[in-house]
Order: sequence, then C-alpha cells, then structure tokens
Amino acid sequence: MNEISPPEARFPGLQTAATIPAALQAGGWKPVPAKDYPAMVGPFLARRAGDAWEYAFLPEQRHLNIGGVVHGGMLMSFMDDVLGMTVWESAGRKPVTTVQLNHHFIAPGKLGELVIGRGEVLRATRSVVFIRGTLMSGDRVLVHADGVWKILGA
Repeated sequence: MNEISPPEARFPGLQTAATIPAALQAGGWKPVPAKDYPAMVGPFLARRAGDAWEYAFLPEQRHLNIGGVVHGGMLMSFMDDVLGMTVWESAGRKPVTTVQLNHHFIAPGKLGELVIGRGEVLRATRSVVFIRGTLMSGDRVLVHADGVWKILGA
C-alpha cells in the first residue's frame, strides 16, 4: 500500500492534505510511503540532502493543540520517525526500533509552516545506534532530540 493519507473512518470529518504543494515538489520533496500510525499522523516527505536525507511535514489544523501551535506529541512522533528512518538507512535498511528518545522543546511549530527534520548518527555498534536530531521551521529550531535505537536481529 502506497497511500500516505488513507481515509480515516474512525475520525469523521478529519481533513488531510491530499497532495504535496507544487512549491514543495519543486524543492525535491517526495512522499514517504506509510501505513498505520505514520499514515494517520502524516503525510511525511523526504528528499536527499547531500549524502544524507531530510524529512518534513506541513502542519495542518489536526496537528495543533488547544493553544494553536503544533502539538508536542506530533513533534515527538515526527522526530521518532525522522531518527528511525535515519537509523534504518545507516543500518543497511535492517529493521530497527526505538529504545530511548529524549526531546528538548525550543520553539513552537505553526500551522502551514514546513517542519524539517534531520538526524545524525553519533555512533553505531553491531546492535545499537546512538543518534541526535533537530526539527526546524525556517531558521527556528523547534526541537532537539537524542536517542538510542536497537537493530533488530543483530
């Protein structure tokens, strides 16, 4: 299944972005295939950035908290995916899972302002990977995080 935002019958009236805006497509952004939870909170986008990848999402109304900014849980979910995809890539696309993930909230995300995430592997062993990452919106740092991932089957 390559759908990014499948119909969400459990949440009547929930609206999701159906397409990637032309400006983002022109910037090289492509949808990340997703199902289950990532499909429900996405869509997420990806593009090459030199030798690495960067990931993004465009906050919609459904991603906001009661204060009108991007919900911290949404930022944490996105960071988990950003770092997880970075670890997955560095581990030769072997299955991986989060062991520990620490977040530091710096500034709020806003409706319609692209959130871009990047991860950096700090150290990789045969079975675990230590990583850190940042979520940005424009020149504003939203979240710093660091964590540990387990390479499954290692």
